[in-house]
Amino acid sequence: MMTLSVTTIGFDADDTLWENEQFFRSSEKHFANLLAPYADIADLPQRLLEVEKRNLESYGFGIKGFTLSLVETAVEVTEGKVPATIIAEILDAGREMLRHPVQTLPHVAETLEQLTGRYKLVLVTKGDLFDQERKLAQSGLGDFFDAIEIVSNKDTGTYERVFSRHGNGAERGLMIGNSLKSDIVPAIEAGAWGIFVPHELTWVLEHVEAPIENPRFRQIEHLGQLTTLLEEIG
Repeated sequence: MMTLSVTTIGFDADDTLWENEQFFRSSEKHFANLLAPYADIADLPQRLLEVEKRNLESYGFGIKGFTLSLVETAVEVTEGKVPATIIAEILDAGREMLRHPVQTLPHVAETLEQLTGRYKLVLVTKGDLFDQERKLAQSGLGDFFDAIEIVSNKDTGTYERVFSRHGNGAERGLMIGNSLKSDIVPAIEAGAWGIFVPHELTWVLEHVEAPIENPRFRQIEHLGQLTTLLEEIG
């Protein structure tokens, strides 16, 4: 069976093009310090994770939903006794995350520059629309992309639509990202290539088993290795 050449490449954004999860981890530590005088914080990470899971359907992904989950967790673990001043500090921390400068990851700009014009490049990211647009603008990477797709979730249907809309279908598409659950597995299920670039701080809810037996799965250490890989797979 002939392998069709790749014509469209989809890129994840958070923790693939720029740092993201480290700011959530920092805010979680600050959150624990704020609540320490008012509650037992030994199981706070697990309590927060449970609230985040519960709220994903209502708030989606992103800093705003995360901040609301922090507030809800604070109310729960203190049995409603958390002072208003602490709630105000939590909200301030969320606003600070929304203002944080974008830090692009190594090899990103030079790799995109090498690929532009040779492939159709599409940014495929999920999360809050305004925040993702802000980060893209601050990153200075926007001009490399032929299209921007900010979606509420990433599943098989998402990649079928994206690669049909901006390319020659999923069979000639490739998705690259740090999340096996959101970027790799559903893209491969849609018929595309999935290129996994691990990030040490990928959110626990994005962890699934790597589809290592699938012929369209590949893993690289950093984006600087992408152009060589593309020459190998065609």
